[in-house]
Amino acid sequence: MELIQIVVLALVQGLTEFLPISSSAHLILVPVLTDWPDQGLAFDVAVHAGTLAAVVLYFRNELGCMFIAWFASFKGRLTPDSRLAWAVLIGTIPVGLAGLAFKDVIESQLRSPMVIAIATIAFGLLLWFAYKTGQRRKDEYDLGWLDVLIVGAAQALALIPGTSRSGITITAGLMLGLKPEAAARFSFLLSIPVIFLAGGFETLEYLETASIQDGQALLIGALISAVSAYTCIHYFLKLLDRVGMMPFVAYRLVLGIVLVVLFI
Repeated sequence: MELIQIVVLALVQGLTEFLPISSSAHLILVPVLTDWPDQGLAFDVAVHAGTLAAVVLYFRNELGCMFIAWFASFKGRLTPDSRLAWAVLIGTIPVGLAGLAFKDVIESQLRSPMVIAIATIAFGLLLWFAYKTGQRRKDEYDLGWLDVLIVGAAQALALIPGTSRSGITITAGLMLGLKPEAAARFSFLLSIPVIFLAGGFETLEYLETASIQDGQALLIGALISAVSAYTCIHYFLKLLDRVGMMPFVAYRLVLGIVLVVLFI
């Protein structure tokens, strides 16, 4: 892999994993705009590891409190931190079950450019609706168990390429009355087990057909992915109250139209 390919792919993974703009829509554009060879499964695993490291590092204090409180909850002590930890675990169940049930259908029938374009536009409009109509009065600690299941079910929709995992979970959170920053924080916490599981499956697939790869390329990709993802999370949460969701909605609409024009 050339250095420019490593940098671009790692940046795409690091930025689009957490912004509500659809990573699959961007990843389909990369081979269209370049003549680069496929980067290989090992590189995908490396950049996923980078984004996982970034979100864990960013939320390290919250995760530490949640982890301790989660263990204490087995003794009957339910606190806001333990409830949030359980919420992340429970919210992951729907996407895990949906992934196992529909993996073959998704890979064989839903990865066309037009599906991605339509999903990018449609779920972008849904994000706009949720942002404009949401009551914005709760934070992530106020979520009820039904709310958690609803956000978890919404996350399962992200298996449809073009939906955006962060976009659909933030949309669901806004519809349930979360403040935008709270919806984003819960979305990012939900990403931790999902990225871990996705990376685990990719690792198993890679081990089945393991081949020698450029270790330096994997390391550079993982580092760039981690740094870009950490920076993305930091500034997205910092600027969210100021810029809102409308720039991302507009970007999704433009991106979806570009995909339609390219592949119609």
